[in-house]
Amino acid sequence: MQELHDAPLAPLTTLRLGGPAARLVTATTDDEVISVVREADDTGTPLLIVGGGSNLVIGDKGFDGTALVVATRGFTLDGTRLELAAGEVWTDAVARTVEAGLAGIECLAGIPGSAGATPIQNVGAYGQEVSSTITEVVAYDRTARETVTLANEDCAFSYRHSRFKADPERYVVLRVRFALEDAGGLSGPLRYAETARTLGVEPGDRVPLDTAREAVLKLRAGKGMVLDPEDHDTWSAGSFFTNPILTADAFEAFRARVREHLGPDAEPPAYPAGEGRTKTSAAWLIDKAGFTKGYGTGPARISTKHTLALTNRGGATTEDLLALAREVVAGVHRTFGITLVNEPVTVGVHL
Repeated sequence: MQELHDAPLAPLTTLRLGGPAARLVTATTDDEVISVVREADDTGTPLLIVGGGSNLVIGDKGFDGTALVVATRGFTLDGTRLELAAGEVWTDAVARTVEAGLAGIECLAGIPGSAGATPIQNVGAYGQEVSSTITEVVAYDRTARETVTLANEDCAFSYRHSRFKADPERYVVLRVRFALEDAGGLSGPLRYAETARTLGVEPGDRVPLDTAREAVLKLRAGKGMVLDPEDHDTWSAGSFFTNPILTADAFEAFRARVREHLGPDAEPPAYPAGEGRTKTSAAWLIDKAGFTKGYGTGPARISTKHTLALTNRGGATTEDLLALAREVVAGVHRTFGITLVNEPVTVGVHL
């Protein structure tokens, strides 16, 4: 277990932003993780859990407490059952399941971060969410002071949300277990129209696993969503805002604003979201509110490849990024009456 003091946190995040941690500990076993968490709880020390750093916006003043980097490793495959240690690199784990001929997470290729973060956000993209394949999450319960195993139905998964995100101070994810599918080397049914269109098939069709994975990686790269140290469009936290989910009344009010702003025949993107709710596109809202690709003149700008990513062009501060985010939120609300919600976790700062 490695321990540093007054250690920079920016290099541990995909945004390359944020001040130092008073103390930085890197744990490589579950026991080390639990030991550091218990010590922090016993002493009343603020604790920040760091995985792949792809979903963190850390304030310029840093973190006055213990930052714990979860660097545990473990990839265990038993038939179609997969167990990942929280510190496993997610993109590598997806690649290995594809190589093993198992379907279920192939369309989540290229998402930066660690395996332990996936249930927290209920990570999803291109028609797949981890909640559809996770069977159990093993976590340290800071309230009960013991290791617990939560079944899928106990995780309260919803769109980019979970029990772990709802109560971030309680659970520290240690291991994640999945049930994958052996479909004879084929992917799961393609549920995302853009993926199916790219591959020249119909939604619901299956394709070879590696074909699906490569198509997703290509689509993500075209949007700056695959990490590349040389490409500042990838110096981001991925999608900075979640797609709004609206009640029937709220959606009708939104449609009226769209027609007022864009013309009587204009229609916003709309996708069923269950229980009389409709999901619309945050990227569309941002673009139509006037924040196009590459928007901005300072060191923090909207990606030149995707309006949903806010990027550090090099030399930015967290306040630069937040100023841009606030400008976008205000502009979208002023135009369409919808308040965007940030997807990454903020540390020491707020929108």
